Amino acid sequence: MTPAPLLGASLSSPPPDFPPRVAAQALAQHYGLTGTLTALTSERDVNYKLTTTGGDFVVKLANPAEPSEVTRLQTRALIHLESSKLPVPRVIRTPQGAPDVTLPQGILRVLTYLEGSLMHRAAPSTTLRSAVGDMAARLSRGLQGFSDPAAGHVLQWDIKQAAALRPMLPDVPADLRGAGKAALDRFDRDIAPQLPNLRWQVVHNDLNPHNILTGPTGETVTGILDFGDMVRTPLVCDLAVAASYLIDAAQPMTSLIQVAAAYHAVLPLLHAEAALLIALTQTRFVTTLCITGHRAKRYPENAPYILRNVQRSRAGLLALGALDQGSAVHSLLTALRLP
Repeated sequence: MTPAPLLGASLSSPPPDFPPRVAAQALAQHYGLTGTLTALTSERDVNYKLTTTGGDFVVKLANPAEPSEVTRLQTRALIHLESSKLPVPRVIRTPQGAPDVTLPQGILRVLTYLEGSLMHRAAPSTTLRSAVGDMAARLSRGLQGFSDPAAGHVLQWDIKQAAALRPMLPDVPADLRGAGKAALDRFDRDIAPQLPNLRWQVVHNDLNPHNILTGPTGETVTGILDFGDMVRTPLVCDLAVAASYLIDAAQPMTSLIQVAAAYHAVLPLLHAEAALLIALTQTRFVTTLCITGHRAKRYPENAPYILRNVQRSRAGLLALGALDQGSAVHSLLTALRLP
């Protein structure tokens, strides 16, 4: 199959060939770990859960199309967070102290396994939205001061790259293409010129319901997974990503404000950042619809996983797009008490 160049190599390449037998041999040889391997879902890498007598781990083999420095960016960020109290995976070193191993198939890493239920199984609630906003802010605050040359890499999932989505609009459901084009027009005209003047830092960039763990009640955040989309980008883009998965189409502004207010209480937003949040959230919806539509056509065998967030993005894009944008921004700024 010919790769889809619009998304870059890492998003256009299938996961590497790394069957359990080969993975088990590599783990025993390089980490001294043995146990039972269970496949985990992934967009572009190979992931396993390793169950051992000494505990559970996540085994990750990076897609070889991803530059090694980008893979190691994620590891270095997790190491940076090791002194924090944030519920993120810890990096397991080899007996020689190495944080990863280079194999012919790609870079192999082992992380601690976090217990919990994936957030997509939890019922939406005010409490959960507040918990996600709070955790998103705490994570971004924990990453303040972390820098890495690889964080400047180009990733189409990064909201600031939205202008490059236009060739993928034909892959969006036909009834959404008009709304998608309108959102991209607004991004190019009104949003992109303002981004250079905002606060920038390295962020998680993918706080979706399959990357957040919740507690037994479904109203607390107990873990954050998958740092594979990390980039250096405007700080508020990370909040927009998280908020996009929590919008209630029946009350879009109320639900957005609940997430933003909890974030703002931990890591205060600037006026200019808050004023762009609604448009950036809309842009994230379009990003999801374009990339997933594009990839699902090229990898139909993995389409159910790729398209798992499409219905949420459809509802959110239409709900926010139906609002009077000026009034909506005013409501958000007023709720956050930003003059």
